[in-house]
Amino acid sequence: MSLKAFHIVFVSATVLLALGVGVWGLNHYFQEGGNLNLALGAGSLVTAVLLGVYGRFFLKKLKNISYL
Repeated sequence: MSLKAFHIVFVSATVLLALGVGVWGLNHYFQEGGNLNLALGAGSLVTAVLLGVYGRFFLKKLKNISYL
């Protein structure tokens, strides 16, 4: 597996993890309240969006390099 392919898999996994933590944090905020749960959920969702933007930038930058 090339470094490019590994990078894509790793960024995708972190986006999914950040989305999961964001949904989990916001779910706890709406059920129990608490500013920490809100900050965790919102921060994780913002992180997921920023990682998605980074992933697109990475793919555009290395579009001429193969995945092998």
